[in-house]
Amino acid sequence: MPETADDELLNIEGLTIEIERRQDTVTLLDGVDLSIKKKRSFGIVGESGCGKSITVNALLGLLPYPLRVSGGRARFKTGAEELELLSLPPEKLREIRGREIAMIFQEPMTALDPVFNVEFQMCEALEFHRPGMGKKERSALCLEMLRKVNIPRPDQALKSYPHELSGGQLQRVMIAIALMNSPRLLSADEPTTALDVTIQAQILDLMNTLKAERDTSIIMITHDLGVIAETCEEVAVFYAGQVVEEAGAADLFHRTAHPYTRGLLRAITSLGGEKRELYTIPGMVPSGGDWKPGCRFADRCEQKMDKCTQAMPALMAAEGPGHRCRCFLWGDETETGGTV
Repeated sequence: MPETADDELLNIEGLTIEIERRQDTVTLLDGVDLSIKKKRSFGIVGESGCGKSITVNALLGLLPYPLRVSGGRARFKTGAEELELLSLPPEKLREIRGREIAMIFQEPMTALDPVFNVEFQMCEALEFHRPGMGKKERSALCLEMLRKVNIPRPDQALKSYPHELSGGQLQRVMIAIALMNSPRLLSADEPTTALDVTIQAQILDLMNTLKAERDTSIIMITHDLGVIAETCEEVAVFYAGQVVEEAGAADLFHRTAHPYTRGLLRAITSLGGEKRELYTIPGMVPSGGDWKPGCRFADRCEQKMDKCTQAMPALMAAEGPGHRCRCFLWGDETETGGTV
């Protein structure tokens, strides 16, 4: 069946994030549009500094000063109600965080408080969002959640402090805390960073299983296209504060449209080629405020044309339905609505 507006859980339009400096204001995220469907996994991929993490942090009101949202909308559906996340008062946003939208942070060793045991930190999530629940009931639910995320000896882990657990166990604790209140949307920021390959695979399998069991949508933030292939149905590729390609996961891997995405894929497949030499995309992601006129990837692109340095390409239709690409290889439409 074709997807309808009722299938949409979160709709982001024109999200713009700026950083205030002494002498000026610099745009870090530039008019991002995303649509997250119910019961689906949506991947956000790109190099460090492309704007992946601050996109989700903005939705939850977690942008550190001096970053601020300067434009855009983010409509989130909670049952029959639709909330505008970017304009919610702080007290209402605190009610949403951890209950309707939960987050798995990038570093579990720093996200958990070292002076409290696991049970205390898990119970905190319940005390805030379910104040009527008794102490024994909270402890029983914490133990049940640790069993669901397959932590060995869950009763012992519940009484442990963060430094007594391994990185993989800490990540499972973070997932358990995030799922305590059955959120509609789970954001996972580099959930397999610093974990060995075996534990990475277990964590990804666990997230896929929990998504299927709980009907939770997931935003997977990562630089690893392998993680995207394992977990996501739809993907947005970020570069220099913009979405440069958006597609279903199968289309992204088999009908890659943007030169930047091709470079990312080539970097992870090059060692399997005849030369067995690691391919790297030349140059670096430009810093916010250092963006030149035209396509922001132009200086690193092997297919650069003259018009790429003159105007910003719009997100245009590419290979198939829902596949869009910000590149003049797919047309002459510019961000301003004209053509070159």
